[in-house]
Amino acid sequence: MGFTFKEFHINQSHTAMKVGTDGVLLGAWAEGGNKILDIGTGTGLIALMMAQRYPHSIIDAIDIDKGALKDATSNVANSPFSERINIIQSSLQSFRLQTDNEKQSLLYDAIVSNPPFFINSLKNKVQNRSFSRHTDTLSFSDLCRHASRLLKDNGTFSIIIPFENRGIVESEAIMSGLSISYVINIKTKESKNIKRCLIMFKKQLRSTYNVVKETLLNSKGERSEWYSHLTKDFYIK
Repeated sequence: MGFTFKEFHINQSHTAMKVGTDGVLLGAWAEGGNKILDIGTGTGLIALMMAQRYPHSIIDAIDIDKGALKDATSNVANSPFSERINIIQSSLQSFRLQTDNEKQSLLYDAIVSNPPFFINSLKNKVQNRSFSRHTDTLSFSDLCRHASRLLKDNGTFSIIIPFENRGIVESEAIMSGLSISYVINIKTKESKNIKRCLIMFKKQLRSTYNVVKETLLNSKGERSEWYSHLTKDFYIK
């Protein structure tokens, strides 16, 4: 079963990880640029959202899962953005630019990722779903280190993670030469605990950064004003 947005459709019949709120939040919020890298693209959702938001961008979208790559390739080919998105089968650890001499002009203006996040929990019986959700194939250390390697000096690296993983991710990012620029702590409802964090990193050293709190649903169970405004160009209803 697929998912239709205003300007593109997502087929997810071969992908372990289906369209979810995390990907939509990141794709609607992350800062972009002329050259963007989507790490762990899955269905291609975030890459397509970034292509829609940044009409002059060229996007490289990488993944290791064959099912995800099949869906992403199809979704991109059937979208209005097919000429600007490259679907690439590669792990982040082995991903290299076109030249060994990674010059600033070849690096990315923006990197986005909805990364695996389960660290010590039980594995799912379906292997590709487990790879998509667990950090075994992409640790937070590798994610931050290689994002820093591939990012321009003035670029941005944006992710969405569970709130409980925020401390370890921020520590790994700092050790990789990245600096926290902006954080949004997200609750499902005001009465609930913080569930997710949208975090933006930059290479420039920063002594302070903004932290805000947002909710997805209002007291009536409808999309909050923040969530509605953020996703207005994507959700049909």
